[in-house]
Amino acid sequence: MSALTGPFSRTYRYLQRQAHENPVIFYSVVIGTIGPLMTVTILPLRERLGYRQSEMIPQTYPIPNRPRRQVQGYEDP
Repeated sequence: MSALTGPFSRTYRYLQRQAHENPVIFYSVVIGTIGPLMTVTILPLRERLGYRQSEMIPQTYPIPNRPRRQVQGYEDP
């Protein structure tokens, strides 16, 4: 049975040692691996919880469906 768990216990001991001796590098790697995992897990989870995408922000000002009125009262004297 030890043949199956041996590599895992050695890996755990190695990671524990690295976290103690080089914490900056160890936690940088941990945070770096969490990022891609979050893209795979968070999006489906949000959809399952009922999150809906918001409407797109308009890129232009909507033009009214009427004829343009002439501007009056701003002429030079």
